[in-house]
Amino acid sequence: MSRSGAELALLLLGGYRRLVGVAIEELAVRGYDVTPTHDYAMRAIDAGASNASDLGRRLAVSKQAALRTITVLVERGWVERADDPVDGRRMVLRVSEEGHRVLAVGEQVFDDLRAQWERRLGRDELAHLEELLALLVGDDPVRPDAPGWIAGSV
Repeated sequence: MSRSGAELALLLLGGYRRLVGVAIEELAVRGYDVTPTHDYAMRAIDAGASNASDLGRRLAVSKQAALRTITVLVERGWVERADDPVDGRRMVLRVSEEGHRVLAVGEQVFDDLRAQWERRLGRDELAHLEELLALLVGDDPVRPDAPGWIAGSV
């Protein structure tokens, strides 16, 4: 059965949405009220986004949107504000130990979801699917820590 290019795009998007949706539900069961934006923001902070302006550029959102995300992450204890070691008048952001725990739990959830897909499709079929996707989009198709990846500018 041949599908249109638009259907292929929607299937790929559906796979992403299914994995992320189930992961968010599982994280909630484990006590973490997390969204993809929280994950992207913490990864960007870990990769060097040290303030709201940096984070906004990396996520391709306004400084105000970045500030709202930072506020939530700080309130949840996943991100901390610390004195800038270079300029004592400034504060910088860093992912807290608890934030790193949230990221690690999220990674484990995705590993568990991959294992479910492997049981459903079979090891060889899933490996083949992954090989084909890597062939089409490259081995590193999305880097959430890269500036502007959400908006497609990377």
